[in-house]
Amino acid sequence: MAFRFSLATVLRYRESLEKREELELQKLLLECARIRREIDRINEEIAKAHEARSKAMLQPVAALHIQTMLNAIDSLIDRRKALSASLGVVEQQREQQAQKYQAVHRDRQMLTDMCKRYHDAYEQERDRAQQKMLDDLFAARAQRG
Repeated sequence: MAFRFSLATVLRYRESLEKREELELQKLLLECARIRREIDRINEEIAKAHEARSKAMLQPVAALHIQTMLNAIDSLIDRRKALSASLGVVEQQREQQAQKYQAVHRDRQMLTDMCKRYHDAYEQERDRAQQKMLDDLFAARAQRG
């Protein structure tokens, strides 16, 4: 008779739940990384814009051109602030998701460990039964001969 774990259906459900929570956590991690890259890109643009403005200030340039450069820098700074706020929200979601994932992982691990213990006990009992059968067979042969 083959090993059957009575909670196998529950274990499969817990595994699928864990996988779903892990995928959600990965999505949030990717979103955090994407926002950070965007913030880094904007920081580089701001630095380049400041450098261009500084160079422009050394030459005779129309005030309108300088004002346009300042407006572009301000809009980049506003975009960076919005992304930073968004990053804070996504980081908070990531932390919550990490806690949810850890909880479902722990639940699944508990069932996996239980399944392993039951399987080990099953194998041990099967080995004992086989050994008893061999002992009985040996004893029967010994009585005949």
